[in-house]
Formats: sequence, C-alpha cells, structure tokens
Amino acid sequence: MPLAIVQSAAYVRQRAPRCSVRQYLKDFRKSDRKKTSLLDYEGGQLRRDWEARNSIIITWQISFEYVRRNWPSAADLLSPMSSFDRQRIPESLVRNRGLSRGHRGSLSQSQIDQDMERKNRGDSGEISVSDSGEDDGSEDGGSEDDGFEHDVQVLRNYSFISCDTDQTFEMHALVQLAMRKWPEANEQLEPWKQQYIKSLSAAFPSGAYENWAICKGLFPHAKSAIAQRPKAEGSMREWVSLMYNAALYAWEIGSTGEALQLSRTALEDAEKILGHQHWKTLQCMAMVAIVYLSKGQWKEAEELQMPAVETIKRVLGEEHPDTLIYISI
Repeated sequence: MPLAIVQSAAYVRQRAPRCSVRQYLKDFRKSDRKKTSLLDYEGGQLRRDWEARNSIIITWQISFEYVRRNWPSAADLLSPMSSFDRQRIPESLVRNRGLSRGHRGSLSQSQIDQDMERKNRGDSGEISVSDSGEDDGSEDGGSEDDGFEHDVQVLRNYSFISCDTDQTFEMHALVQLAMRKWPEANEQLEPWKQQYIKSLSAAFPSGAYENWAICKGLFPHAKSAIAQRPKAEGSMREWVSLMYNAALYAWEIGSTGEALQLSRTALEDAEKILGHQHWKTLQCMAMVAIVYLSKGQWKEAEELQMPAVETIKRVLGEEHPDTLIYISI
C-alpha cells in the first residue's frame, strides 16, 4: 500500500494544480471499475494481499499511461526493464533501448521538473540548450546520455524504478507484474521478448571460470528468460545460446539442479529449430549428459551420450578433436 500512495502522490504533485486529490480519486474509481486483465494475474505470493495488489496496479495504470503519453522514451526504457529479474538490472543492457530522442543539452532536476510542468500545462516546446544553461556539445553521445538520464529521473519520480550505486536498477515486484502484463493487452509482448533475449544473449559469456564475475551478475536474468521463450527463429537461436551458456555456468559453480533445467530447456528447443545433427544441439545434449553424470543419474546420461557420440562421429569424423573430447567425457 505505501507504494500505491507514493505513486498517487507523485501523479498529483506533477500535475498540480490541474489535478487535485479529489480528481485523482475520481479517476482511480473509474479505472477500478474497468477491471483490466492485469487484475486476473495469478501472482503466487503476491496474492497474499489482493486489495493492496489491486490498488497498486490501478495507480500504476494511471501513472504509466500519463508517462507514456508525455515521455514515450521513458516508457520505452521501462518496458525492457520489466523482462529482467527485478533486482540489479544492468544499466548497460537497457541504456541503448531507452535513449530519449526529444531532449537536448544537460538536464538538471530543475529542468526535468520544468519539462514536467510544461507537459502538464499542455505546452509543446522541448527543453532547449538555452533552458539548461549548458554548452550543447556537438557529439551525439552527450545528447544521448542526457536523454537517458532524463528518462531515468522521470521513472524515479513516479517510483517505477530505484537506482543502486553500482549502475543497476531495481523494480518493485508489483510494478514489474503490471509492466509485464501491459504488453499482453497491447500486443507488444513478442518484440519486448526479442529485445530482451538479444541483449542478454550477447552479454552472457561462456560459463568458463574466467567469466564467472560477469555470469554471476547476469545469471538471475538468464533464469528469468526461461519463462520468456520468443517465437521468431532468429530469437530462438539466441535464446538457445543463452540457455546453454547459463547452464554451463550453473554446472561450473555446482548448481546442478539449475544446470539441468537450463540445459534441458536449451536441448529441447535446439532440436526443434536446429535439428538433431546441428553442432549447437550436440553441445546441448552433451551438457545435459554431463549434468546427469554429476547427479549420479548414469542411465539418463548414457541414453543421451550414445546417440550423440554416433552423430558426432558421423558429422565430424572419429579423429576430429571435438569428437575425441566428447568421447572422453
């Protein structure tokens, strides 16, 4: 409930004097009567307080629609964030997809507040270089940085996200819940999934020891991707690669349960989109077999290893280095 109150207060404050508490409550009740599909979500432990969940989703709806109309780039930044695990979302993975295209110059908090006031009054003018009192700078990077920081501040003002000192973001669980359900109702879910998988797959390295520091930070987000399987074949290839790398990391650190789940997921889809003789499919098969061996499930491991060995011999040849490595497992 405190989150719902904070979001409501932020909305009224930013729109004052054109929006009062009385007017907000009128809008709230109107939204409550609509009962969108967001309220049908089965959220596990989130169901422990249905009334609080309902209130937060409605306040989120009101605030998000307002932000989306007035600062679309800020809404575009929030969208991919919702696909990640809600904690420690890396700035590097969301920055390029949330760049503001409508702001120039260096924006301080006072300029952001002025921009919000202009939007609330219905003014169409953008913040100009002269508004900021800063040198405009001729490089695009400066403008992009300013736009990104502006969007982050807008989202923070509405309590959609919070910032950590290590250049990561965090979302409240119920804000993320609402944000994940919104694209389903607006037919935008698949593009978001593809963006999310593309960025995470490119960033998640092999699970080898030298990459453990990077893998550790990205691993919760890779696990989140299990439930966000894309449909497009190109994205599926990236998704399989992500699952495989995450499985390898999980196995390396001794988390065999997670390694088995990730590797079996990767194998299932690799067989569908790549075929049984594709090298990535064989890699996934080997990964599953290795995890089974680690868990002492010899029969399951053998059932995978034997056909895989025969396929590798046929495709690569018996003397190929990769064939010899796989046989030695």
